[in-house]
Amino acid sequence: MSTPETGAPPHPAPGTGTPAKDQPPGGPAPAPDDTARDDGESEERDQPQNAWSARRDLVDHSPRSMNVGARARFSGGLLGGDQHGGISGGRFSGDVFLGSKTEIYQLAVPGPTAAAASGEVPGATLEELAGRFVADEELMSRLLDRLREDRVLVLSGGRFTGRRSAALMLLHRLGALPVRTLVRDTSPSGLADRVGGEQARGHLLCDLAPRRDEPLRWTHLLAARDRLAERDAYLVVTLDPGAALDDVTAEEWRPPAAADVLAAHLRARADEETAAKLLGLPQVTDFLERSHQPREAAAFAQLLGRYAAGEVAEDAVAQFSLVSLEGQVQEWFEEDESSLHLRDKAFLVALAAFDGSPYALTAELSDLLYRFLQETENPARVPEVPVFGTHVGKRLQRARAEKYLDDEHTEWGPVTQQKARFRDERASLVLLREVWTGHPSARPALIRWLRRLADDGRPLVRTRAASTVAVLARTDLPSAMALVIEPWGTSKPFRHRLVAVNALTLAHLIDTPNIPRILDTWCEGGDPRLRWVAVRAYGLIGPERPEQALAALRGAVRRLYADAPDDIDGELARELAEAVELLLLSSASETVLRELRTHLDDDRAVHDLTLGGFVGACKRTENDDERYGTPLILGWYARSTGGGGPAAQDIPYLWRAALADPRTTRHALHTLREWVLIADRSTAVEWALAALLPTLVTTSAEHQRLNHLLRTMPGEDGAPPPLVAARLLTTLPTR
Repeated sequence: MSTPETGAPPHPAPGTGTPAKDQPPGGPAPAPDDTARDDGESEERDQPQNAWSARRDLVDHSPRSMNVGARARFSGGLLGGDQHGGISGGRFSGDVFLGSKTEIYQLAVPGPTAAAASGEVPGATLEELAGRFVADEELMSRLLDRLREDRVLVLSGGRFTGRRSAALMLLHRLGALPVRTLVRDTSPSGLADRVGGEQARGHLLCDLAPRRDEPLRWTHLLAARDRLAERDAYLVVTLDPGAALDDVTAEEWRPPAAADVLAAHLRARADEETAAKLLGLPQVTDFLERSHQPREAAAFAQLLGRYAAGEVAEDAVAQFSLVSLEGQVQEWFEEDESSLHLRDKAFLVALAAFDGSPYALTAELSDLLYRFLQETENPARVPEVPVFGTHVGKRLQRARAEKYLDDEHTEWGPVTQQKARFRDERASLVLLREVWTGHPSARPALIRWLRRLADDGRPLVRTRAASTVAVLARTDLPSAMALVIEPWGTSKPFRHRLVAVNALTLAHLIDTPNIPRILDTWCEGGDPRLRWVAVRAYGLIGPERPEQALAALRGAVRRLYADAPDDIDGELARELAEAVELLLLSSASETVLRELRTHLDDDRAVHDLTLGGFVGACKRTENDDERYGTPLILGWYARSTGGGGPAAQDIPYLWRAALADPRTTRHALHTLREWVLIADRSTAVEWALAALLPTLVTTSAEHQRLNHLLRTMPGEDGAPPPLVAARLLTTLPTR
């Protein structure tokens, strides 16, 4: 569950009680475009979200393609689950290579024949199509009956779903030969004049797109029907779902499954044994799991036939699915007579950024991008966004996406939302790469949009801005750094810098090179804002290289203390401690704990860093920081005592140091008090605490400190002392 972002961090910076400072960097950062802020209220709300809550937002709101959270890389941790880890492995959407497009095999994916001009369909083409055509025969029978009776059939279906092939087969099965295609720009009112002429008995009008001010009416069909009846002819009209119709009932076309299309085409090309062997290939299984269109299944069958004949290599078969997807994405952004409207292209980009997010949010932010794209195309024109008229089903069908209901994490708990996602999880990655590298003219609008998203008050929006930039960085790191990430990193608002943290973290997650080098440079540099970003990111990517991450944090805190020993930057000191906290609660916890004890007494700066991070980690509990959940560090200690792990000695050692240090005593005692209150509600916590407390007493001062805590601590809200405190008091050794 996400948490509010305006609360103060859970513990002050180690070694100082001074307020956080926000020093200006060495050079001015570019002001984010279109992010006007009220200097009073907005900056007051812009408080640094603590690292633990920020990490949780990153887990909750990252896209599925990045395998964050339960999906992979934020894995492990003290609970062996998916809520307390770092980044430590996994995969990134299989075979999507974001560095460059897949150019090894140029495989043509045939689309439907354009109905740009009138002409007769060759009989051989119809016979060949009939030999491999598959469909729901019950549906075809019903459509045939209606066409036979009415002579005119309006067939509604998505593009590339086989609606044209179905129309041709209806005319073929009816014996309405020869078949003549009509020009695509035939108007509804001129439909009757186009049919009934020459010698054709079958007429096909593909992709009719009637305007809202001139819809296809029943009277138009009646006029055409009369002309057709005179010559015993038939007409099938295909159009998109949601097309402008008036008193016309269109029949819905349901496309066949890609598996059926593939099998039919293979059997038409090869014998039964060869077809069965090809259908059993693992590459075919992967292809059929990707929700490919009938035209792509037909093209795949052609390639498999060539593979069976030894004309192409196995790699071509494995790459075909991705190549098909890349071809579809390129087709979406082409500029021709059949290309998508600019608003639809903006929606595709927004859906790529917000894949799996609430549909209403995606649509809202796609319209914002649409405005920016309009201004890029024509700066003199006032951007216009239609308020109504967008057909959700048509929009998602065109994007090869789907709606579904699922819970969305919010700061108030899970909320059920209607979401939208691509059917193929790779689509968002391929699409963002295509827009960024294939259409550089869109970059100014895209950058403005991302900067606006980074300033949004919703954690989901800011996280998706970061994940989008991570994909762009994987594709073109220098441009993404210079145009987006560095301006965020040097920005004054904390929320911008947090988006930079997440962008770098996710970029590293998807194997973008040189991210640790960037963090090392920023952490050692003189810009305090970039150091803040680097420290935050260390806490997230550090678990895969814990020794190096901790060494960098120790170097940063030493420099912090050396630069201003009497006026330490409290905000950066707090960030360093929270980075240690995240590392200690990550999948590298054993290594981190050993490093913390080994270097505890190196110097004052490292001592403060270690204890600040340790005490902060002790505050965290299971189940998303549940108020009375088992403390993670205490649960770890309890398991170690049973198995004799090093944590059984290292955790008490750090506890004793935290309780003895005047800079952390108050915060350590407060945390112990919270543990006692939790023990009052949990027998397991009471037993674990009863095992820990005796190990914290090795001197009279330690005994006196804990004895005083347990004897004098009040209950919650002024209630009497909890009974568990008296029981725990008996566990202390006698001094």
